[in-house]
Amino acid sequence: MKNNRFRMAMFRGWLLAVVLWPALALADLTVASPFTDNAVLQRDMRVPVWGTANAGTTVTVEFAGQKKSSVANTSGQWKVQLDSMVANAEPQVLRVSGSKSQVSFQNVLIGEVWICSGQSNMQFSVDAVPNIKALIPGAKNIRCFEVNRTVAMTAQDSLEGQWVEKHPNSAVAFSFAYFLEQAGDVPVGIILACWGSSSIEAWMPRDMTQTVPHFKTMMDEFDADTATRDRIVSIVEGPKPWSRTDDIFLRRQSNILYNAMIHPLVPYACRGLVWYQGERNTQSMFGMLKEPWFSRNSGMLKYGDTLKAWIARYRKGWGNEEMHFLVVMLPGYFKPLSTGPQMGAEHPTTHSWAWMRESQLKALELQHTSVVNTIDLGDVKNIHPKDKLPVGQRLALLAVREAMGQKIEAQGPMMERVKVQDAQLVVHFAHAEGLKTLDGNAPKAFWLADDSAQWTKAETELKGETVVLSSPKLKKPLYVRYGFAGKPNVNLVNAAELPAYPFRTDTFNP
Repeated sequence: MKNNRFRMAMFRGWLLAVVLWPALALADLTVASPFTDNAVLQRDMRVPVWGTANAGTTVTVEFAGQKKSSVANTSGQWKVQLDSMVANAEPQVLRVSGSKSQVSFQNVLIGEVWICSGQSNMQFSVDAVPNIKALIPGAKNIRCFEVNRTVAMTAQDSLEGQWVEKHPNSAVAFSFAYFLEQAGDVPVGIILACWGSSSIEAWMPRDMTQTVPHFKTMMDEFDADTATRDRIVSIVEGPKPWSRTDDIFLRRQSNILYNAMIHPLVPYACRGLVWYQGERNTQSMFGMLKEPWFSRNSGMLKYGDTLKAWIARYRKGWGNEEMHFLVVMLPGYFKPLSTGPQMGAEHPTTHSWAWMRESQLKALELQHTSVVNTIDLGDVKNIHPKDKLPVGQRLALLAVREAMGQKIEAQGPMMERVKVQDAQLVVHFAHAEGLKTLDGNAPKAFWLADDSAQWTKAETELKGETVVLSSPKLKKPLYVRYGFAGKPNVNLVNAAELPAYPFRTDTFNP
């Protein structure tokens, strides 16, 4: 009997040790939360792997024939850099060893890694778009890390989520990944970090108060708003799932989405970031409305400079000046602002999303950026249009050209210059090989004005790779706006049937 009791005690002790072993093994070593089983690592660039360990611990990372070591600093932080690797769809093991423990991640691939972020149109489900859902059987090596949607008052070092062998449940992110994988024949990893109703300020680190004046005002007000801060803490620490009211309240705040959902990803190696956001910032032209509170943001006119500062700050965080940003232009939609003329969905003076698109195109002033033109897409009444497939296709074209170096036509005609010829204006385009209209009719959505700033529809004629504009109402037209409206009716494309980008040549104040 005594021997049996002894054996049972020994068994319980052994079982307890087995149960506690993972916690004990990890006590002196952690690896950053973006690293899990099924991960995709970025090809053709150095790959940082990082985490924490007891100060002075030598940490060794082994992967794909490489063996790199680092010593944890006095703060317990360590990081190694794996050398650049070629794409590989064969599963491999990533091992991280400390002085007393080892962590292994199975089934790791090497390919193209992109972060897909933004608000509700990035979150928009695959199941809601039948022609994207139909792509699922043809998807091969596409994996996703979906970041748990939450907030934090301060920048966090870890987040919730894991890599899975499944496509992202985002229509835009999945279709982008699908066509990218098809074109490059490489594994594609998507890190999905998006949340509906969020402004760009929601995804901005606090230190951007030093570079973006209106953001400093917002954060100063946030710091002084004890009621809001207390409510945020109460929601986060309270029961889940959150009510819809609380969920919306959280995602419309500034900075705290970045703290919880982006900061812990830095500096996970990736090719770039796809950004489908802007709707929340279209509720005013000039920004910083007092009411409603969630419209207190950049507005449309300040968005472009804010976007450029945001891109620059992310690149600094990742330590990669060549980190590519693919910005999705807001598609056609019409909800006019009361601050401007009420001239309808196709008129170029209405305060509409036209001004946001102009701001989004400012991203092109930075290197290694692209803007996906969606001026021919959208729904005049629905802020969540279902025509997401062309968005994913066009994103992939730009990524293939920019990231994979393939010489393809990836964008539509862009205004290069406008020449005045007596009573006519001649618009010259880049990316205009095979310039044509989809319906065979004359080009649409061109408007002309002289110094009076009174806009009139232009008579148009397609001549080679130019469009000639005139109007019997104007003796001397000086300025042109194209596709510059909430929901313009456009038909101008190049041989690749990619639409011409909207533009204006005037500097009239809105």
